[in-house]
Amino acid sequence: MATGEVKVGEKIKTLRESRGFSLSDLAEKTGFSPAFISQIENHLISPPLGALIKIAHGLGFEIGKFFDQSGTAPFTIVRKHERTPTSRVASKEGVRYGYSYESLAPDKINRKMEPFIVTLEPGGKKGLPYSHEGEEFLFVLEGRVEIQLDNYTDVLEPGDSIYYDSTVPHRVASADDNPARIVAVLYAS
Repeated sequence: MATGEVKVGEKIKTLRESRGFSLSDLAEKTGFSPAFISQIENHLISPPLGALIKIAHGLGFEIGKFFDQSGTAPFTIVRKHERTPTSRVASKEGVRYGYSYESLAPDKINRKMEPFIVTLEPGGKKGLPYSHEGEEFLFVLEGRVEIQLDNYTDVLEPGDSIYYDSTVPHRVASADDNPARIVAVLYAS
């Protein structure tokens, strides 16, 4: 899986600087603190997918830009053997953090939804619930998934799905010592 790993933080910094934005400029556009953005850029923390979407929008890009996706086609078909695994990098040592994912729409231009196949690693750092603009739909393919929405917590099994407003603080993680795979579709308004 290492061939598809992307240093997202470094890409964010490069794109931010190419726009002429300071850390404070991007913080103002996203609502995140400059310190939080700096920690992401330096791979000291790894942001949730929703935070990546918010940062991409703040920079005026689609999230695919962080993964060198072109986004130029009116539609995209991704064959099973063509999916490129990408892992969030949480530290300079390249430690995976909680999950890895595969984009299911890398070339679609002007997309409003971001579909992924996500593998939730067992024992991944669960972190605090996080909120952002938009909506999310999750469908469990394999394993057991713990979902927390504000004060509500539940476990989803294969075949289960959930659709929720992303403004509700939420957290998604493997529910036990086995990996779980989900289809995740994020819509950022």
